[in-house]
Amino acid sequence: MADLNRRGFMLAAGITGMALGIGSASASARPARTTLEVAAQPEAGEGYRRLIAGPGWPQVVRTELAVADPGRIDRRVPITAFTQFTDMHVTDAQSPARFEYLHPLAGGAFRPQETLGALAAAHLVQRVNELRTGPVTGAPMAFMITTGDSTDNHEFAELDWYFAVLNGGRIAQNTGAAHYEGVQDSGDPLYWHPEGGVEDRFREAGFPVLPGLLTDALRPFASPGLDIPWYAVFGNHDNSVMGTLADQVIPRVNDWYTGDRKIIGRDEREAAAVAQMLHGTREASGQMVLGGDTVVRTVTPDERRHPFTTEQFITAHLDEANTGPGPIGHGFDAADPKPYYTFRIAPGVTGIAMDSTNTAGLAEGSLGLTQYRWLQDVLTRGSSTYYDELGRKQSRHGTDELFVLFSHHTSDTMTALWPDFRSPGEARVGGDRVVRLLQRFPNVLTWVNGHTHRNTITPHAADEPERGFWEINTASHVDFPQLARTIEIADNRDGTLSLFTTLIEADSPYQADYDDRSPAGLAALYRELSFNDPHTDLSQLGAHTDRNTELLVPGRLPI
Repeated sequence: MADLNRRGFMLAAGITGMALGIGSASASARPARTTLEVAAQPEAGEGYRRLIAGPGWPQVVRTELAVADPGRIDRRVPITAFTQFTDMHVTDAQSPARFEYLHPLAGGAFRPQETLGALAAAHLVQRVNELRTGPVTGAPMAFMITTGDSTDNHEFAELDWYFAVLNGGRIAQNTGAAHYEGVQDSGDPLYWHPEGGVEDRFREAGFPVLPGLLTDALRPFASPGLDIPWYAVFGNHDNSVMGTLADQVIPRVNDWYTGDRKIIGRDEREAAAVAQMLHGTREASGQMVLGGDTVVRTVTPDERRHPFTTEQFITAHLDEANTGPGPIGHGFDAADPKPYYTFRIAPGVTGIAMDSTNTAGLAEGSLGLTQYRWLQDVLTRGSSTYYDELGRKQSRHGTDELFVLFSHHTSDTMTALWPDFRSPGEARVGGDRVVRLLQRFPNVLTWVNGHTHRNTITPHAADEPERGFWEINTASHVDFPQLARTIEIADNRDGTLSLFTTLIEADSPYQADYDDRSPAGLAALYRELSFNDPHTDLSQLGAHTDRNTELLVPGRLPI
C-alpha cells in the first residue's frame, strides 16, 4: 500500500480488487454535489425503511455576531475553501478488543454497518474530488482536515486503512482469518446476522437477510485517494481503548488486542457494570473488562491489531510512504513532533490544530497547560490588538492573522481535568477556559470540531462584538446522517466576513439492489443500515441553522 502511487495502484486494482466506479447498473441516481440540492430521506412508512433522494436543505444566514449588509453579495471576495471530515471510525470489526455486547447500553459499541466503513469513507473522498471548489464562492478546495476519531480502536490495521482511504490504495477491511470471525456470524441474537439463520433483534426490526454480505464486505477494493492536501487532528478513539479506557488500566493490553479470545456476550449485570465504568460512574478495572461470566469465541490472532500510541500516530503521518497528496506529516512536524501545530490556510489566515484528548478522561477531553500556553502565544504573536485576562485592550507591533481552530472535542465536552497519563504532572484546561481565551483575540473566526456526532453551530458572543467567534461542530461519518462539511471564508469588504458551511454526503447511491455488491452498492447499504440502526438519533442532523449556513463575523482580511 505505502509505496504505490495512486495512478499505478488503480491500474493494478483492476486485476486484484474492485475499484470505486461511477455507479452500477442497479444503483439509483447518485446524490447531488451538496445537500443544498438533495439530501437523503427515508421512504414513507414505519419500521425498517430504505432511503431516497429528498429535498435539499436551505442556506440560513445567521447574524448573531454581525449584521448582514445586503450589498455584501456584490462586494464579496473569496478567501479560501476547505473540507472537514470527522469521526470516520474506520473499524476492525473482528478485533478482540471491543465491547459489542454493550450495544443495548451504548449504541456505538456495535453498528450493523461497521464492516463497510472504509469503503463508504472512500466514497466520501470521491465526493470531495468531484466537488473541486467551494459550492458557494467557487474558491478552489484548498485542503481537507479530519478532526479526529479517524480510527475506532487505535489499531495499526485501522491506521493503515485510514491512510489508504485518504491517500489512495487497495484496502481489505479484514484482520485475522481470510473469512469473517466477528459477532455477526456468532449465533448470538444480540447482533444482526446478515447471512440469516438467526432470529436476532435486528431481524425482528425488519433488517434484511443478505447472503454473502460478510464475504463481500471483506473483499479488497480501491480508494481513489484525495486530490487535495489533507491534515489530521487526534481524537480519543485514536489514543485509547474504544475511545474511553486508557491502555494503562488494562493488564497486558497488547496481548488482548492481538490474541485469540474475543468476548461476544456476558452476564447482563456484568455488562451493566462495564458500561458504568466506560461512562465514568464506576472505577475502571481491567479484571472487569476481561473477566467474569462471559461468552467467548476463538478468533485468529493478528499482530496488525496492536494498538498504536500518540507518538506512533504522529510518526506514521511523517512517514513519506503515507504522504499521498501531501503535505509530508499532514501537519505534524518531524522537527517538533507534538500532537498540535499551526499551518497556513491562505495568505493572512492561519490554521491551529489542537490535541484535545486526555487518555485519563474517558471519552471527554481538555488541553494540557503547556499546549494552552502555546495556543495563547500563537494567538498573541498573530494579533496587533487583543485583550488581557482582565479585559484590558493591548496593542503590539506585528502582522495580524485571521485564525481558524480545529480540535476533536467541542468546548462543552472538554471537561476531563484530571491528569493525562502521557503527562501526569501537568494541569489540564477545560473548554470553558479555552472559549474565554479565544474571546480575547478579535482575529479568531471559528473553532471547527467533531466528537458529538451531531451538527451544531454555536455563536460565542462577547461584550465587544469583534471578540465573538463561531463554533462549528459536524456530525460523524460512522453514524447517520454520515456527513462531511465544506467551509468557505469570504471577505465582505464592509468590516465583516462570511463563513459558508455546506454539508456533503458520500458519492454513493441512496439505494441499490440488495444483490448489487459493487463498491457503490455496498456504500449505499452502509448508509441505509446506519439510518435503520435502532440506536440512530435523528436529532444529530441538527436544525437547519446547524447545517447549511452563512455565518457573519466581524473582521476583514488583513491588508
